[in-house]
Amino acid sequence: MDDRLQFTLSSFGFKVGPPPEATHLWDVRFLPNPYWVEEMRDLTGLDPRVAAYVLDNPTGREFLRLARPFLAYLVEQNLAAGRPEMWLAIGCTGGQHRSVAVVESLGRDLLSMPVDLVVRHRDCP
Repeated sequence: MDDRLQFTLSSFGFKVGPPPEATHLWDVRFLPNPYWVEEMRDLTGLDPRVAAYVLDNPTGREFLRLARPFLAYLVEQNLAAGRPEMWLAIGCTGGQHRSVAVVESLGRDLLSMPVDLVVRHRDCP
């Protein structure tokens, strides 16, 4: 059994469609959408203001509180099952705001886990 999981974490927009190679898919369209805030529309989830808008609110904080241990569990179980890789694709409407902010946050958490991490933002300019 390998002691590290090859982990791809990617954001995408549902309007383009999910990446077919993904082994897991999470939909985060329930989080607050910065697209509807004029001064954030042309920014991405890589901007700290957008990330805060998406994640620093009751819904975003609760999502991360629940997602982090579940993500750790998935890594642990995939390693225990001898699965060599996992691809978690996280989607929002356009793939530029919410999914990007979530991927960046969860990516930081994954750095402390036994994974070789690749982060991709497919639809983020």
